[in-house]
Amino acid sequence: MTQTPTARNPAQGQSRAEFTVPANHPMVTVLGSGDALLRVIEKAFPAADIHVRGNEVSAAGDAHEVTLIQRLFDEMMLVLRTGQPMTEDAVERSIAMLRADEAGEGDGQETPAEVLTQNILSSRGRTIRPKTLNQKRYVDAIDKNTIVFGIGPAGTGKTYLAMAKAVQALQAKQVNRIILTRPAVEAGERLGFLPGTLYEKIDPYLRPLYDALHDMLDPDSIPRLMAAGTIEVAPLAYMRGRTLNDAFIILDEAQNTSVEQMKMFLTRLGFESKIVITGDVTQVDLPNGTKSGLRQVQDILEGIDDVHFSRLTSHDVVRHKLVGRIVDAYEKYDDSQQNLKQQNQKHGK
Repeated sequence: MTQTPTARNPAQGQSRAEFTVPANHPMVTVLGSGDALLRVIEKAFPAADIHVRGNEVSAAGDAHEVTLIQRLFDEMMLVLRTGQPMTEDAVERSIAMLRADEAGEGDGQETPAEVLTQNILSSRGRTIRPKTLNQKRYVDAIDKNTIVFGIGPAGTGKTYLAMAKAVQALQAKQVNRIILTRPAVEAGERLGFLPGTLYEKIDPYLRPLYDALHDMLDPDSIPRLMAAGTIEVAPLAYMRGRTLNDAFIILDEAQNTSVEQMKMFLTRLGFESKIVITGDVTQVDLPNGTKSGLRQVQDILEGIDDVHFSRLTSHDVVRHKLVGRIVDAYEKYDDSQQNLKQQNQKHGK
């Protein structure tokens, strides 16, 4: 898009910009069906006056806001040129990234268009790609490092993106197999009350990994790949004593590993292998008194070459918007309880 000067002289501190949408881009792709995308932009910049006439878009208001709107439309056009449609969620995330960059919270290395157009895996008519800046950096870290920790709340795509990278590596013949594992720890339930064999009892803990695989591979091929050992899904206890070569290994729900289990798992690393460890340290289901291996390992391995810690936040939640607000509310509550506890200890209560 281009910004063109106008004959109108804006007031001091005010600015006006006009953007011309190229004729080869239908306005519905820019404004959204029923102007849904335009409404998202107007809501994000309530003080700006945004008008559309034909393929011309104008914005007037605070100079700072108008500059952001111009950058937003430029980024949207870059995304649309790749053939990828813009969605309301993508527009909201683009605005958030631009505001963070403007506030100095980002380093300006990646633009919204670069984040939203990075394809990881295309499967069954859909493309898996990062949706936030932290997700992109998490994916890039997996490419660059042998061991990557993805730490963050529910819904931030930690496991899903790691699974996509594993399938991508398998399809590109960078590894010969994928190994998926989780610790079998109950979240309030007891395994002993579940019917069936040990494998059947463990299966509910591994089900989310199966579900992600079904999104990324032909479901009919999964049993064949598992029978051949190309894909292995097993409880963490099954990793003991093994050396895992030429594999992409994912440890999910790692907050529920003990300190000893985490060390055991990390030392399974073999040649030509890659490990991704995901977890949410705010949702530990270990018995009282058992320290989380994921919490401790951050103090032990932080700063070691070829080991990377990616930390995602509520801003990276890609589930229902309410999930992000729930995560924030719990964090706020935990902080208030911690402050109250410290105050009580200070006053001897």
